[in-house]
Amino acid sequence: MSLLRLGRGPAASFPLLKFFTTTTTTFPSVPDSPSFLTHHLLDEFSRPRASRDAVRLRRLAAHLTAPAAESVILRLPSWRHALDFFRWAAELPGFRHSCYSLNAMASILPRHQPVHLERLVASALASRCPMTPGALGFLLRRLGAAGLPDTAVRVFDQARTALSCTPNSYAYNCLLEALAKAGRPDDAEVRLHEMVARCGDESVDKYTLTSLLQCYCNAGRPDEANGVFQKMSERGWVDEHVLTTLVVAFSKWGKVEAAVELMGRMETLGMKPSEKTLSVLVHGFAKHGRVDMAMLMFDKMISYGFSVDLPMYSVLIEGLCQGNEIRQAVELFGKMKRDGVAPDVRLLKKLIEAFCKQGDFATIGPFINENAEQLTPSGVASLYNVVLEALVTRGEVEVAYQLLSSMVRGGQRESADDSVGVHMFGSMEEIKPNSDSFKVVVCGLCKVKKLDLALALMEDMIVLGCRGKLVMFNDLILELCNSDRLDEAYKIFHKMKDLGLTPSEFTYNSVFYGICRRKDPRAAIDLLREMRTNGHTPWIKNCTEMVQQLCSSGRITEALQFLDEMLKMGFLPDIVTYSAAMNGMCKTGEIDNALELFHDISSKYYLPDVVAHNVLINGFRKSGKFDEAQEIMEEMLNKGLFPSVVTYNLMIDIWCKCGKIEKAIACFNKMNDEEKAPTVVTYTSLIDGFCSAGRSDEAIILWYKMRESGCAPNEIAYTAFVNGLCKCGRVESALKYYEEMMTKGFDLDMFSLLHFIMFLTSHGNVNKGCELLKKVLQKDVIDSNNLKMVRLINKAVEGLSKDGRTSSDIKILVDKGLLSRAQTMGNEGGIK
Repeated sequence: MSLLRLGRGPAASFPLLKFFTTTTTTFPSVPDSPSFLTHHLLDEFSRPRASRDAVRLRRLAAHLTAPAAESVILRLPSWRHALDFFRWAAELPGFRHSCYSLNAMASILPRHQPVHLERLVASALASRCPMTPGALGFLLRRLGAAGLPDTAVRVFDQARTALSCTPNSYAYNCLLEALAKAGRPDDAEVRLHEMVARCGDESVDKYTLTSLLQCYCNAGRPDEANGVFQKMSERGWVDEHVLTTLVVAFSKWGKVEAAVELMGRMETLGMKPSEKTLSVLVHGFAKHGRVDMAMLMFDKMISYGFSVDLPMYSVLIEGLCQGNEIRQAVELFGKMKRDGVAPDVRLLKKLIEAFCKQGDFATIGPFINENAEQLTPSGVASLYNVVLEALVTRGEVEVAYQLLSSMVRGGQRESADDSVGVHMFGSMEEIKPNSDSFKVVVCGLCKVKKLDLALALMEDMIVLGCRGKLVMFNDLILELCNSDRLDEAYKIFHKMKDLGLTPSEFTYNSVFYGICRRKDPRAAIDLLREMRTNGHTPWIKNCTEMVQQLCSSGRITEALQFLDEMLKMGFLPDIVTYSAAMNGMCKTGEIDNALELFHDISSKYYLPDVVAHNVLINGFRKSGKFDEAQEIMEEMLNKGLFPSVVTYNLMIDIWCKCGKIEKAIACFNKMNDEEKAPTVVTYTSLIDGFCSAGRSDEAIILWYKMRESGCAPNEIAYTAFVNGLCKCGRVESALKYYEEMMTKGFDLDMFSLLHFIMFLTSHGNVNKGCELLKKVLQKDVIDSNNLKMVRLINKAVEGLSKDGRTSSDIKILVDKGLLSRAQTMGNEGGIK
């Protein structure tokens, strides 16, 4: 509709045609020549900003005109270059964009980034760029297509004052189109009434009502859409496009009966649905599960004498199969064959799938035999492959294996197991499985880890003369490597090459993965050499796996040697792999070596990313080198990298640990300013920092802020909070949060619990301390060889046995054997 409407607008509504209709006469290369300007501006703005000639641009700017600007915008290599030029031109003294250059820019801005179009419109309004009604309509349509109906309304409303443009009926129709795309019927109705008031009743035409109809359809308002349709019918404006729009909309809403009723009314009005419309309905209803209505449309097509082809029969039969109407599907299939429409392999497969889904395997054999005559041997094999695939999908992989083995042996079963009724398929002497048959079953066996059966089937395939499929070999090799059967994986790897199959990058990387799991850098390097020869690249995740495995085993030197060998072969490990190496060094205490590697890759290969910086910051944090961690953070900022949540968490923890709580708070605030949501780790570190600084009130406030933000505290957070409150002397508050912690299924670790008992006892709450001590002892997790734990228990027992309120309880614990005499040694004076 929009293109037709544009064609009826005034000449000024064709801003983009202005460029294409300019004369092609060759201009002399003088500064004021449009050709000269366009050529040299294109040359300059096709380059990066840093390489542009400022002197040359100043000279060209003096001669820039709006038509030249339009030409440059449309011919630059990308919208980003064009937008850069547009903004440059807009800032030139004495230059002003025209509505044509503005629309040229609007026409190439991407729809998925509407912010640029919004800024362009704001600039046009601010600069009061004069527009014609046609140019205004074009801009409104662009805004509608970009999903900016509100912006379109704002431009339209300010057109008279800001753009010196009085909207005509064409501009109103373009606005209605933008509102229709957004599905905003209320706004469209208001604008329609406004259009009639200003432009007259005659301004409402077919295109106006088509937009209104589309608007109601998009908004899901069938009654209003039907009303508009009636008006269009009365005026003779209904065509196939309008009919299809409305009927398809009804089918999308699931109002199948309403769509059929509408068609009936149309037929009453003498409007016969076209073959295309009925075809759309048949396909649409069938795909939405309303095969009953699809069949009605099918019958209508037959009654009208329209031809019915294989795709039509197929969509109906498939729809019936999906609805488990198998009997009706088979009947329609019979009618199709009687009408002389031959089924294709795809339709036969769909019917066989339906039989398999119902477990009706007895029907499949005769069905295949009835339809096999017109199929090639490979087509018949593909039908059996459907059965194999169904069995694998049902989890009956071994049954699929038996069926395939029977096909391999010309109908002879490998075993007496006939779970699926292999005998029902009749003679299979002439049915030879193909590579797809073996692929289905071998891949299925790999999924259930039946690798020995898969290997046996592979041998049968080779004897039969099938080459197999690459994906089958890939799956088998991968699963063998996953099962640490690397030697067998190598045999399959070489066998597939002997069969003429070329290993893919996936194949090589599967073997590479198996080697990495074995931590064998020499074999890995040998394979990498072969991969390089064949033009394949190792997956970084496997390289990272090798480095991580070696580092976790303390083989840092071998990990670095492996990376060096990769570089010599031309495979540049990415920063993730190097980060894994640095992380391994940090874990083994080689933080200085990690820093050296960091600087080495920075100077030679990569700009380390945020993760690499985080690895070093964490390494320095764990080794207590807080100043060095801060230096890495500053280096990261100087490189223009943005700290991640992990970075902020590490730095907050560092500032808290070194007592610089204000810097930790500043980090926290900056994190929020950058809209990086704090995690439970963030809050836990800062809460612990507040408590360590004796600022328990602020810790409690932050605790509640954490919960209000939707960040649920975990066991570590509760432990840090309880311990922190105890350190601040707020033991009763700590007890409150400890009890809350218990209701959520969390508990303190053993050492934290023993410390908590001591805090309770020292602050007079000996009864609760004694209760928790009993809880510790009843857990029977005391390690008598752990001197620190024993000392803490002894200290708790000493305090409790000296207090008259709990001394008897301690004696009972001794009598029950929960406390040995050795643990109460020196405390007996308190036990009476």
